[in-house]
Amino acid sequence: MLDVFGFHLPTRIEIGDGLIKSAGRLAREVGAGKRALLVTDPGIIRAGLADIVRESLGKEGFECLLFDNVEPNPKDRDCEAGGKAAREFGAEIIVAVGGGSVLDSAKAIAALQTHGGRVRDYQGRGKIVREVTPLVAVPTTAGTGSEVTRSAVITDTERKFKMTVKDVKLAPRLAVVDPETTYALSPSITASTGMDALVHAIEAYTCRVANHLSDAMALAAMGKIAPSLRTVVSEGNNKTARRHMMVGSLMAGIAFSHSDVAAVHCMAEALGGMYDTPHGVANSMFLPIVTAFNAPADPAKHARAAAACGFKVEGLSNEEASSLLVQELENLAKDIGIPLFSGLDYVNPEDFGRLAQSSYLNGSTPSNCREITGEDYLRLFTESYEKR
Repeated sequence: MLDVFGFHLPTRIEIGDGLIKSAGRLAREVGAGKRALLVTDPGIIRAGLADIVRESLGKEGFECLLFDNVEPNPKDRDCEAGGKAAREFGAEIIVAVGGGSVLDSAKAIAALQTHGGRVRDYQGRGKIVREVTPLVAVPTTAGTGSEVTRSAVITDTERKFKMTVKDVKLAPRLAVVDPETTYALSPSITASTGMDALVHAIEAYTCRVANHLSDAMALAAMGKIAPSLRTVVSEGNNKTARRHMMVGSLMAGIAFSHSDVAAVHCMAEALGGMYDTPHGVANSMFLPIVTAFNAPADPAKHARAAAACGFKVEGLSNEEASSLLVQELENLAKDIGIPLFSGLDYVNPEDFGRLAQSSYLNGSTPSNCREITGEDYLRLFTESYEKR
């Protein structure tokens, strides 16, 4: 736990059912000009959500250009095409409507519009040297929390590597958070994105660079997400559960953006970079086994995480509660249909060495609460794959 830390939340947050219809009005409050680049994906267009936002922007006098060339695990080439489109259009504001892939793509596009170059030029921290195009984020999943974070995770298609661009200038000016946008999500996407949000909360809380404020957000996020996940997967229109998931995801995003993620994300990003595995699915698969690996390094914090999730820890020692956390995470993943690592038929165990190396080189490895080596990552990949 850090006792010396900073906490900067540059994003204005507006939350409410039906608020997507006011996206144009809210965008006008944070952005001048007339030209808006609307970044989304084909699924959001089919769901009708992009049209709602485009109509709302039009009522406020914005001329919109649609950019929908975004796929899961966003690719550098698409972001670079988006940056070119934004420059040629003269975008004065970018409005992103979608899940984490859309929001992260929009951040990269905003930077590339004002900076030029390729996404890889800005990998790491502190390479965004001036302001980027103002960004409004309208999340449509309860998962990544990207609407309140200052980072974008983009796949380098040449290296088959997920790179992270981090800078506070990437943070959206405004997050328009409407739980109703998630009602039409399939159970499988609801499950994987929801577990992704839970991973954010648990890693933000247990990692080495957590602080008092990030802990408060992470614990509150766990308390909203874990008890709601089974309900929201089985009852997609449950208003209370959807709201808890949306707010919990946002809080988890605030938490990890002011601390860090850790080994679960390192493994998930390695897997996604190599095989294009959906990020939420990868995080979900590795959460229990990494939690079991980490718990001995800080049993007290893992016990408090179990309590925050609503698991029955009364009368248990810290070590027992930590073990219960692992078991309950496994049960939760199974109950909501998260696949086992061994169930991914495209995974080749011969790649585990490369996956372990990529995980170890991830910038969040040093934040893991237990020291972890390349050999440890290799063992975790192997043991996870052997689970049936």
